Amino acid sequence: MSNPPAFNAMQTIKRRFFAMRNGIIADTLRNAGSPFRIIFGLNLPQLVEIAGECGKSTELAELLWQNNSTRESMLLAPMLVEEQHFTLNDSLRWIDSIPSAEVADILCHRLLRKVPYAWTLAEQLISTPSGTWHQYTGLRLTFNLINQDPQRAIDMLQNSDIQDDLLPLSNSIISECRYLTSNL
Repeated sequence: MSNPPAFNAMQTIKRRFFAMRNGIIADTLRNAGSPFRIIFGLNLPQLVEIAGECGKSTELAELLWQNNSTRESMLLAPMLVEEQHFTLNDSLRWIDSIPSAEVADILCHRLLRKVPYAWTLAEQLISTPSGTWHQYTGLRLTFNLINQDPQRAIDMLQNSDIQDDLLPLSNSIISECRYLTSNL
């Protein structure tokens, strides 16, 4: 009797995606216009579970991020990055390839808020948006940072030229910051 085939890390992750798939969520996302060709329908706690099993690996995270046809690959990738090895240029490269708000949100919450240059990145994205998701990502990253320095967030947002469609998000962040500063 022969041994079963060994799978590399990417194959193992894809097998986990398949085993945990949820057709109802996948169909709902497709019908709502999700830009991905492949959607397994995993939820965030399932992805966090898989990330915990994988451990940190920037190399594997890069492979997952490059697999931009699969929703779950791009959502899992930020959870596997070793923050200390992820440079500003790496961040900008990833941000350039963001396909949806969901990916931007997970990227900000699970990775970018933890890098030492997070404020610099947020300011750069908000003040000089050069891609489709740049300013949105900058705003979402700022939202993840407001507990550190709400006044800095207020100053940054009030002094930036925010796209009209993102003004409600910007105003919401400013409102949250004002609430935080009034309770200090």
